[in-house]
Amino acid sequence: MASSERDTHENRTVIQEFILVGFSYLAEMQSLVFLLFLATYIVTLLGNFLIILLIKLSPSLHTPMYFFLVNLSFLDICFTTSVVPQMLVHLLVKHKSISIAGCAAQLYAYAIVGVTECCLLASMAYDRYVAICHPLHYTTIMSGRKCVSLAAASWITSISVQLIQITWIFTMPFCGSNLIDHFFCDFAPLAKLACADTSKNEILIMVVTVLFIMGPFLLIILSYINIMCTIFKLPSAEGRRKAFSTCSSHLMVVMLFYGTILLTYLRPKSRHTPEGDKVLSLMYTAITPALNPLIYTLRNKEVKGAFRKAVKGISVP
Repeated sequence: MASSERDTHENRTVIQEFILVGFSYLAEMQSLVFLLFLATYIVTLLGNFLIILLIKLSPSLHTPMYFFLVNLSFLDICFTTSVVPQMLVHLLVKHKSISIAGCAAQLYAYAIVGVTECCLLASMAYDRYVAICHPLHYTTIMSGRKCVSLAAASWITSISVQLIQITWIFTMPFCGSNLIDHFFCDFAPLAKLACADTSKNEILIMVVTVLFIMGPFLLIILSYINIMCTIFKLPSAEGRRKAFSTCSSHLMVVMLFYGTILLTYLRPKSRHTPEGDKVLSLMYTAITPALNPLIYTLRNKEVKGAFRKAVKGISVP
């Protein structure tokens, strides 16, 4: 075996783990950052579990819109849990390592849940479109079977696509540096460590982004164009206000989620910086899942009413 071949083989077998740089540059502030994101994570779990429990216990909320909201809350719990707990541990320890298998598992979980959420948000937009644009046929179109089919299709599509994409990434050899300048295993930092041609993989990532991230976003936009056209045709201002209030929470969640996703993955490479990418990633992995329950409870009379009933039921002996 030639010397260069032996060196390459040795380099490829040396890397048994990755080191996540994370927020090492914050030095003494890491304890404060830990407390901040621990509190955020607890709020995320409590808020989303409360939404799920409240909807399950309230017969008045057993409608398609709240069926999708339960699924969204479950996805938010999974999404933030795939990233935040390990980030919290790494804020406290000096050796911020993750095995290749652990990195793959984290990326599988993060990517599958992320694409599923994109598809689910599109399903929720379709639900609002049918409710406002075709109210007389709503119960027929949005049957229980249809809702379950849309949620299942979101999961099946995401799992199928991401299993292929991520498995391909981890068939590439990793050599040289094992430092990932991020707080979790993401596509772009991993691709930089591969000692192979990643151009085909980058094309695949772009195709997946366009079809399964931008595709649902386009469907959401089309749904809201039709919704707005219908709302503006309503004769009374009160009718327009009520119609818009039924989809305002979903619209805010879409803007928060997609705003940071698009800034992260569709910016030109020349505009990317490790620190900027970390801040944007924190937005959609930690902040947005914590805000979603607040958006749906503070702006939703039905959820607030169900919560008051539940509290009264507990307080009454």
